[in-house]
Amino acid sequence: MAYLNDRVLDNGLTVLDTEADRLYLCNNSLSVANATPPTYTEATSTYACGNKTGISIGAPADGASNGRRVTVGAITGGNISATDTAYKWALVDSSNSRVLAAGTLSASQAVTSGNTFSLAAFDITLPDPA
Repeated sequence: MAYLNDRVLDNGLTVLDTEADRLYLCNNSLSVANATPPTYTEATSTYACGNKTGISIGAPADGASNGRRVTVGAITGGNISATDTAYKWALVDSSNSRVLAAGTLSASQAVTSGNTFSLAAFDITLPDPA
């Protein structure tokens, strides 16, 4: 595929802006090394270290080098629910029990149950087709 109009990319990213309502931190205890949580139950229960509701995701915009992106706003005051090491993040649509996007944290974080966590803002980008 040689071309996708920005509108096509934007509509894919708009799902994150309109449906993602919670970010989870997840540990790295998955059976496949460096895998991200592929199911809602894994992201929100099995591998969850903590979560944050009321997240802010911006509208689609030009990517840093190409494509289109959304920016997940900085997270403060997320709740830690397990003492572990967080390696991954997962954005979920809790109303429909879906993982919408997941990835690796820029640096792992040792977390302690009962504490809070913060994350810097980050981008999710859909690149232009090659």
